[in-house]
Amino acid sequence: MANEHLDDLLLFADEDPAEHGGSSEPSRSEEKWKIIIVDDEREIHHLTSLVLNDFEFDGKRLEFLSAFTEAQACTVIRENPDTAIILLDVVMDQDDSGLKIVKYIREELQYHAVRIILRTGQPGQAPEKVVISNYDINDYKEKTELTSQKLYTTVMAALRSYRDITVIENNKVGLERIITASAALFEPKSMKNFATGVLTQLTSILNLHKNALHCNSFAVTKGQEEIYILAATGDYHDYDENRRIDEIVPTLVLQNIEQAFRSKQSEFRDNHFVCYFQSKTGMENVIYFEGVHSLTEWNRYLIEIYCSNVSAAFENIYLNEEVENASKEIIFTLGEIVETRSQETGNHVKRVAEYSKLLALKYGLPEDEAELVRMASSMHDVGKVAIPDAILNKPGKLTPEEFDTIKNHSTYGYEMLKSSNRSIIKAAAIIAHQHHEKYNGTGYPNGLAGEEIHIYGRITALADVFDALGSDRVYKKAWPLEDILQLFRKERGEHFDPVLVDLFFENLPGILNIRDKYADVSRN
Repeated sequence: MANEHLDDLLLFADEDPAEHGGSSEPSRSEEKWKIIIVDDEREIHHLTSLVLNDFEFDGKRLEFLSAFTEAQACTVIRENPDTAIILLDVVMDQDDSGLKIVKYIREELQYHAVRIILRTGQPGQAPEKVVISNYDINDYKEKTELTSQKLYTTVMAALRSYRDITVIENNKVGLERIITASAALFEPKSMKNFATGVLTQLTSILNLHKNALHCNSFAVTKGQEEIYILAATGDYHDYDENRRIDEIVPTLVLQNIEQAFRSKQSEFRDNHFVCYFQSKTGMENVIYFEGVHSLTEWNRYLIEIYCSNVSAAFENIYLNEEVENASKEIIFTLGEIVETRSQETGNHVKRVAEYSKLLALKYGLPEDEAELVRMASSMHDVGKVAIPDAILNKPGKLTPEEFDTIKNHSTYGYEMLKSSNRSIIKAAAIIAHQHHEKYNGTGYPNGLAGEEIHIYGRITALADVFDALGSDRVYKKAWPLEDILQLFRKERGEHFDPVLVDLFFENLPGILNIRDKYADVSRN
């Protein structure tokens, strides 16, 4: 293969790169633009990296990766999905190796952002018009025409294009996350999803890579006594939601955030900015970005406008979460009131709720549905409000007539709750109605059997009996744990769903932890 095209590159390699727009200063950023050179001529790899050695764009230098065969190229490209540019030779192992690699990149790997620059020393093997028309490449250069200055210009144009495409993609990702959060405000992680989407959007506005080490950002909220994280990127991406920032961030970062809360003002500095906003309900929020260089007035304006709109969105989310939390508290309190009336501690409600959620998760229900079971199970005995005190709190054995009256509490509870369209109340109606049904069909009120009993009812039945047997009541003393476990083994497939019994024993340490955490407090 002819090497006349190397002359211009050799000439340029001996000159001072600073005279051609390169920088002799070391880069401030550790992050680099990845360029993969695919060519079977080793001189091309050496001279390309030499010519572009001091190239810098947006504060980042270049990182060169090499491949000399079609197979090597496919491996290197596949393992580096964040590559910005591929300088690709056409003729290598075969006359059309480069064109096969293009198809592999675009069709199999689905890498659409990377800029592909085809370089050929034999244009007759791959005519420009045909290649441009039939293959998804971004530039076509004959090696004889690719002088040092043209190589510089070509790489600069390709990097600008790649940067803009990734900014657009980041905007898309951020918008998708915010839209998802807006459509699911009552999901447990909705606030975190929304805050993460905000950070993704701001990262795009600033043209920063969201995973760059120099791009550490937080959305933080001030609680009554401390500041905690809602979402984070960069070095802090993996920290849990609601983690206190004074346990994580450097002292200087903490001071900047605390200053924003004290002054109630946003602040823009050379290497960071802090956006402060307060909701109408008094909730204060701060968004912190680090590693920002040369922030323009226009970008500052965009950030301030964006954060103003974010403030309104946070307000709506806080109000919705406040309503949801209030509803949950009312439901839980009502369950405790019912238990107090029957002279049983409210901790019975807490324990049954926690047992139920644990079993629901182990059974395979998703997190949000398991939480629904936890809340709804607290209403399992709500129908007892219609049972006379004399029967409900009778210390001795009930007569058959009195027991029939007690059994009516499951129907009373269902009748109280069945008309609601709220998911928690509908679940509570099912549980109130079915938590005394038995797997073998001998329970009440309807004698349902097996999977005719709703999974919510089967779960709460097991949780309720376990706690009732292990607790003191007006008519009995608590059973020893081993006696309860022996009964559960005997009632597997009889009273209780056998799958749930197996899950109960597999997770007995977690069950006992809940029992100890919410142990009854002596009234004496």
